[in-house]
Amino acid sequence: MLQTYRDVLARPGALGFSSSGVVARLPMSMVGIGIVLMVEALYGSYGLAGRVSAVFVVAQAVCSPRIARLVDRHGQARVMRPAVLVSATGIVLLVVAATSRAHPVWLYVSAVLAGATIGSFGALVRARWTHALGDDPRRVHTAFSLESALDELVFVVGPVLATLLATSVAPAAGLVVPVVAMVLGGLAFLAQRRTEPPATGTLPAAERPRGSVLRSPGMVVLVVVFIAMGAIFGATDVSTVAFAEEVGRPGLAGPVLAVFALGSLLSGLLYGARHWTSPLHRRFALGVIALAVGVCAFFLAESLAVLAVVMFVVGFAIAPSLVNGNALVQGLVPAGRLTEGLTWVSTALGVGVSVGSSVAGTRIDAGGAHAGFLVVVVSGAAALVATLVALPVLRPRPGPGGAGPAGAAPARAADEVRRVEDLSTSATGGATVAACETASQAAPRPDGRQSASPPSG
Repeated sequence: MLQTYRDVLARPGALGFSSSGVVARLPMSMVGIGIVLMVEALYGSYGLAGRVSAVFVVAQAVCSPRIARLVDRHGQARVMRPAVLVSATGIVLLVVAATSRAHPVWLYVSAVLAGATIGSFGALVRARWTHALGDDPRRVHTAFSLESALDELVFVVGPVLATLLATSVAPAAGLVVPVVAMVLGGLAFLAQRRTEPPATGTLPAAERPRGSVLRSPGMVVLVVVFIAMGAIFGATDVSTVAFAEEVGRPGLAGPVLAVFALGSLLSGLLYGARHWTSPLHRRFALGVIALAVGVCAFFLAESLAVLAVVMFVVGFAIAPSLVNGNALVQGLVPAGRLTEGLTWVSTALGVGVSVGSSVAGTRIDAGGAHAGFLVVVVSGAAALVATLVALPVLRPRPGPGGAGPAGAAPARAADEVRRVEDLSTSATGGATVAACETASQAAPRPDGRQSASPPSG
């Protein structure tokens, strides 16, 4: 299995942009939790902390696809270099405003500035893999699965580091590392121009892709399904923490949620080591079915040990589901709009995590942890219904509305598209965040206030 991954990393420049991309993605798992811990500690209000974090997430959700469109048109370095500097400035201004106890309006303004320009380095990395390995779909499949495992690693390490810094060093310390990682990792990634995909702005005007990628019915379906899957993960985070508190073992919430992430990480690596020839849209549907059925067992678990076992098993459905979902994007959007398409599904997942966390937190307040797990089950059912009802429109097609319009970059054959796989954001990223807030013992249940942005991934 390791040799499979060594082969793709041996490509010229691959190790450089993949490793710097990991560093650049640290903010997606640290900024949300860092905002919550800093604002709560300095202002004494989890309500305000949650609202500021939500403003950051919403700003990112609204603006990231538009930034991705500019990236596809003008190139990664030209667009993202100033964006990285502006986003880092926004986070620094947020820290300054919070530490000086400024009026909350300045917290919101800074959060909007940071979120609106942060972009999605996960999508940029995968666009580079597609450009570097596009002539070999088997290796692209392996490379993108590797990135899925790295996403999981980011979401395991990032929130823990942010929590430790914020609770043991200074309230604002949890935001220092993501700023440094964003600037150093991001600029190092963007400096590698040899592996940067060509911009569509260099094409004749008549050959440039036009309109929104959401004009594709399949893309709309994917966005809906990813929101529902994100809600599964967000609701699971909060419900697990609440369940651990109810059974008197709050310190075990972290290990249980880590097991969930471990199952996903292992499945991502195993999935990427094998070449699959079955139709991609069918594999996506099977993954969603397995995930939706599996999470029903969360509601029935009566002990943390049982819940951990169930989560580990269900975790194996996560990475393949998201890998296949993101791979479908390549067959549903024009070739020159790949970054934008990947960013849309990444953003949808992050929005779903925020919604699921919030709704589950409200239900837990009213009916306990199992009421939160009921939100998980309902979210799974929503993802399943949306997938099965709209499955025919998810089949990738070459040509207009598929791999690209006539005159754009050469369209991939449908059977080749089905072999290329990607994961643009971590499925279980929010899990560690919820656990970290419990471990910090700074306050009660996080109630949805975790890092839901991917990726930003």
